[in-house]
Amino acid sequence: MNKIRVAIIGVGNCASSLVQGVEYYKNARPDTFVPGVMHVNLGGYHIGAIEFVAAFDIDRNKVGLDLSQAVFTAPNNTTKFSAVPFLNVRVHRGMTHDGLGKYLSQILRQTKAEVVINYLPVGSEEATKWYVEQALEAGCALINCIPVFIASERYWQRRFERKRLPLIGDDIKSQVGATILHRTLVNLYLDRGMPIDRTYQLNTGGNTDFLNMLERERLESKKKSKTNAVVSQIKARGLSIEPDNVHVGPSDYVPWQKDNKLCFLRIESRHFGDVPSSLECRLSVEDSPNSAGVVIDAIRCAKLALDRGLAGALTGPSAYFMKSPPRQYTDTEARKLTEQFIRRHSRKAKPRPAGAAPARKKA
Repeated sequence: MNKIRVAIIGVGNCASSLVQGVEYYKNARPDTFVPGVMHVNLGGYHIGAIEFVAAFDIDRNKVGLDLSQAVFTAPNNTTKFSAVPFLNVRVHRGMTHDGLGKYLSQILRQTKAEVVINYLPVGSEEATKWYVEQALEAGCALINCIPVFIASERYWQRRFERKRLPLIGDDIKSQVGATILHRTLVNLYLDRGMPIDRTYQLNTGGNTDFLNMLERERLESKKKSKTNAVVSQIKARGLSIEPDNVHVGPSDYVPWQKDNKLCFLRIESRHFGDVPSSLECRLSVEDSPNSAGVVIDAIRCAKLALDRGLAGALTGPSAYFMKSPPRQYTDTEARKLTEQFIRRHSRKAKPRPAGAAPARKKA
């Protein structure tokens, strides 16, 4: 089986669910419907093709451990649904201004990493940009799972195009989470001829992301990403909504919830005769596993892009997998574009060897 060599930046709850998931589904039958997975086989790559080759973190409790141990080390508190065998992947010390950080791109090259996943905490603006530079230097594709705007910015798109590398981002969208539920309900209302007058989305959780977002300055990019993911669906219809009538974003940290996330949604609208109508719903999900299946698909789309020599931001996969892609579509449109991408670039030709420079093509 051809492997996809993956490096992880930030060994938190999301990384834990991803690593567990690859082990959990590595022998899944590709011809059956498997709960929690959108594609068992994607373009010729089974989930079991994913191989972790490098990992980075700054938590002294995790640095030096094997990745199989680090994913279960506090403060990680997501559900353990699979044992993980020894992976022989040591967690390296992440970015420091006077330490090992400057050697990170060397580690990526030495391990022949092909795809880098950014799982840094929300608000890690400068650190993310530094790691992106290391991925570019090492010749790796990037999947940006956090709300620091990389794939959606023309500056970074050009950088990846010049390096002949693919990019997927920004800010991972869970399989069925607060954002996709909110977007779906908004589109349902608009499809049925009902305007969105006012809406909110409030979220609580007890993982480190919610703890970090108690610092309001770290919350800014997350709030912007989540708000745009919803408002973009209204604007796509040529409609508008006043900023004061939209509130989307995390609201509080509740330690005992751990990795469980509660979402509270409200939509106020009008139906026939301008008669008022309102909807309220509550969603409860384990936050990190909810995004891991999406990342598994994103990894394999990035690999297909590497195989085919595609460069720059991948429009369809970014729109389907992420809250703040380079271009917003409805989720139905984004899914169609992604399926087209997979069919067009599936493994019909010999994959590009790890480290080989592809012919330059814009994604």
